[in-house]
Amino acid sequence: MTRKAINYSIAVLVIVSIGYGLYLLAQSATPKGEDMSKAIPLIMEATHISTDSPLAEYNSNPPTSGPHYAQTARSGFRDETIPDQNIIHNLEHGDVWIAYHPRILETVREDLKQFAAAKVIITPREENETDIALVAWSRLDTFNIENDALPEQRIKDFIARYSNKGPERISGASGGI
Repeated sequence: MTRKAINYSIAVLVIVSIGYGLYLLAQSATPKGEDMSKAIPLIMEATHISTDSPLAEYNSNPPTSGPHYAQTARSGFRDETIPDQNIIHNLEHGDVWIAYHPRILETVREDLKQFAAAKVIITPREENETDIALVAWSRLDTFNIENDALPEQRIKDFIARYSNKGPERISGASGGI
């Protein structure tokens, strides 16, 4: 083979490999299951409030929109409770919030850590009515853990569907508390 033919073959192989890699990446980011979340139709006004302001009565539990503090919360897995008003600001920026009730098993908490990412914040929340709440701007999916196992695909699908869908899209990791 000539040098020109070898270079051409290598270029074609690289292009095909990149295309296949992009195809696999797109397939892994596509939700696979049914959307179990519900829309919260009344989106509350996204105003900044001071930390000493009286708190609003939100229209969902956990809240999916509404008045919030100017400071966001750092993304990732957290062991400590963060005020809803900080996380609502994250939601406005397109983050996904996984709020878990502190009563869940430690093994389930450990399993939740795999979902920590730049646009995902995971925190305990005593006020949850269920074990897990998946929250995005104006979207909510709540459920209890069955057989001590997380429905991993359901969580992946929610993140894929609603990450970076807030009214103020900010790329990258959230700073904050």
